[in-house]
Amino acid sequence: MGRYVFKLPDVGEGTAEAEIVAWHVAVGDHIKEDQQLVDVMTDKATVEMTSPVEGVIVSLHGEPGEMAPVGAPLVEFEVEGTVSPHPVAKASVNGSAIEVAKAKSSKAKETPSSSPPVDAPKPPRAIERPVAAAVIGTRTSGEKPLASPAVRQRARDLGIELQFVPGSGVAGRISHEDLDHYIATRGQGTRGSSRYQQRDGSEEVKVIGLRRRIAERMQNSKRRIPHFAYVEEIDMTELEDLRAHLNATKKPEQPKLNVLPFLMRALVRLLPDFPQVNARFDDEAGVVSRFSAVHIGIATQTANGLLVPVVRHAEARDLWDAANEVARVAALARDNKASTEDLTGSTITITSLGTLGGVVTTPVINYPEVAIIGPNAILERPVVRNGQVVVRKMMNLSSSFDHRVVDGYDAAQFIQQMKRMLEHPATLFMD
Repeated sequence: MGRYVFKLPDVGEGTAEAEIVAWHVAVGDHIKEDQQLVDVMTDKATVEMTSPVEGVIVSLHGEPGEMAPVGAPLVEFEVEGTVSPHPVAKASVNGSAIEVAKAKSSKAKETPSSSPPVDAPKPPRAIERPVAAAVIGTRTSGEKPLASPAVRQRARDLGIELQFVPGSGVAGRISHEDLDHYIATRGQGTRGSSRYQQRDGSEEVKVIGLRRRIAERMQNSKRRIPHFAYVEEIDMTELEDLRAHLNATKKPEQPKLNVLPFLMRALVRLLPDFPQVNARFDDEAGVVSRFSAVHIGIATQTANGLLVPVVRHAEARDLWDAANEVARVAALARDNKASTEDLTGSTITITSLGTLGGVVTTPVINYPEVAIIGPNAILERPVVRNGQVVVRKMMNLSSSFDHRVVDGYDAAQFIQQMKRMLEHPATLFMD
């Protein structure tokens, strides 16, 4: 038997440290080679680390949310026999497999000896604890039950107080099987039976990983950019009629159109006349970069949080091509397969809540850009046209601008011209 220490490898691009996002193993687990160990996040991507050896985990170094420098120990194994001092670890970055050298000669890993150190404790072995063997009991007041977010949500849906559910996992962690056993043996779990039960306690959720990066970016944007918000009401009736006609007559291989490709078309038509809007501001260097190309960020909600994949060169795409590209990059983001190239380089961003668009929003600018637009819900509302009250399909278009770069007058003029173009959609395609 010997000891092997798995250290955080250099994942490239000059990364000096990474944040521990999630452990997939625990002390005492017997791990196979290539089994997933831990997810870490760098400034560029989320990386899934797999084990280069087979063995029993003796210790884990670091909690989720902590930063680990390259070369720092992450996992210590007890292994059979000897192991090469420089094995290669497999890592997955944004869904694509790469080979990462475990260490260089100047950062060689500890070589396992033929026997464990004299003072080393015997590593604990994994113990199977079936759900049926769990002891029925309750937790003391204020003691927080351990469970994953999915288990907590399911318990809420079933009307079950997790405080009363015995857990069979490490430190009493509650699993889906524990919930099933509790329902079967206690007859609890219908929403009606606990609808009026008193609820106590609170849950503390550590902000780590992508959620922390999003928080930092939003804070950075609001702290550094003086936002100027502008909202205009737009009659979308004619554009909606055109969109319905195009969807009804499209070719089988063409995608179904939503509002986004039309907004993108309006942007690429207007931005040459408003170069200060299609820009990024390096406020430290005091330089505004104005772009001819229109690279549109599409704010996309994913299971892990908000990401902004980029549709590049929107000015060179027709409606169908734009719709296809939006679908492609959004799918990559939702599937956690978007590369750094897919998530960087936008010059202006569109953010939309779709059917949850509401009446008005105040979107946060995607730093270091200087403008963002956000379409709200399209609703049928009574409006006055030519002295008559008629029902029209109306939409509020919300927008925010960096007031250091874009004057209020220019921002209002930009949105007013977009309004006229969207209300007369033929002008979207006229030179």
